[in-house]
Amino acid sequence: MHPQYALSAPNLRAMNSPSASALPSAPPASSAGDPRGLAKPPAVALALVQRRAGEAVLAVLSGNNADTALARVDTTGFDGATRAALTDLTYGTLRFLGELRGIVRQFVHSKPEPLIEAILWVAIYQLSHGKTGSHVVVSQAVAAVETVNRGAKGFSNAVLRNYLRAPEAALAKAMERDEGMWNHPTWWVERLRNEQPEWWEPILRGGNGHGPLTLRVNRRRATVVQVLDSFAEKKIEAEALSETMIVLKRPRPVERLPGFRDGLFSIQDAGAQLAAPLLHAKDGMRVLDACAAPGGKAAHVLELSDCKLLALDVDAERIKRVGENFARLGLNAETRAADAANAKSWWDDALFDRILLDAPCTGSGVVRRHPDGKWLKRESDVAQLAAQQKRLIDGLWPTLKVGGRLLYATCSVFKLENGLQVDAALARHADMRRIRVTLPGDPASSGGQLLPGGNRKTHNHDGYFYALLEKIAS
Repeated sequence: MHPQYALSAPNLRAMNSPSASALPSAPPASSAGDPRGLAKPPAVALALVQRRAGEAVLAVLSGNNADTALARVDTTGFDGATRAALTDLTYGTLRFLGELRGIVRQFVHSKPEPLIEAILWVAIYQLSHGKTGSHVVVSQAVAAVETVNRGAKGFSNAVLRNYLRAPEAALAKAMERDEGMWNHPTWWVERLRNEQPEWWEPILRGGNGHGPLTLRVNRRRATVVQVLDSFAEKKIEAEALSETMIVLKRPRPVERLPGFRDGLFSIQDAGAQLAAPLLHAKDGMRVLDACAAPGGKAAHVLELSDCKLLALDVDAERIKRVGENFARLGLNAETRAADAANAKSWWDDALFDRILLDAPCTGSGVVRRHPDGKWLKRESDVAQLAAQQKRLIDGLWPTLKVGGRLLYATCSVFKLENGLQVDAALARHADMRRIRVTLPGDPASSGGQLLPGGNRKTHNHDGYFYALLEKIAS
């Protein structure tokens, strides 16, 4: 953060964390029309939602992922719609945090209290990207700031009013810096500019977009036509992209979609749906998914073949989710909590025909769905994760039979995790060769790299990398 970025209001006095009652809310509804004689609870004020979104953003910047951050803020009294609004404000602020910080920086002279600063980011996100009236956003944000520090009320009002006088100029000034221009950390922008001179701009733009809600139909239980018909009965607009892939025109909670609980389909990005066909497991094959959680790719493998699959994950809680997903889809496989790289701790010496290594990575290709990832990762994480990927490749390679294939996959766009990682593995293992694969539609796919985003439905997916490695006789 810029060293001069701070609050100038004098003699500010911190207040204790307020309850919802400290903020303005809609008046209680009358009970006259309620047959039970009970009044509906008052609506939660926008000011409280703004404050909670600011708290969640700060929690992300402190090292928590967005889901954890949102789960930890106090949402007492929030109904489903209010929780959805909180999620939207949190994710939207994180998506555009670079420009929002750059804008607020222009109107302050010394560092504000962190929560006041975060509330201002949230408010400017609403003013610049939302549909709520500016007077409502400003008045509610000032009320939210007042609950943090009464002395900052006038200051916050001035920041927001000054922004509204010339929003285009404020944005243009924020965009003079890479973080404000691209809404990614500066190190991230510089790394992509150096590594991907042809594609760095589309990658960054794609990372700031919104991914569609894409489904993979469980071919063992339904067809695309059957799922589309059930959606049409509920007036849910969707279209088929392939014999097993559906995209919804408007995202919605998957649990509310007809057929989800019956295991007719799963959520899976179009790019992730390439893994199982590339692995090409056949009936009777012995298959390993080395880093399986939450189990989407392993489930797809099981939907396509009657193979004998072992799903591993180092996290015992996450491997439980894999089993739960298999059960919902009606699939059977062995699951085990284990460190895949330490084969001695779990391997029975029976060689595998196929191995899927969906390696831990920075997630730099999926930030359009997880914008918190842009601000959670540090540049040093790239090398640390690359070392972990190397350990996994080397630990798993002896468990693959001659003629067998390992599919190395990441959801990253950084070369150290992708092409350079594979080149180094090929240099270390004389019995390894890379098999050329064909990926759909994406302009950068020739090297196994898929760009995030895209306007054509043939490649509107997250950023993935795939390399298919075959063991040959040494």
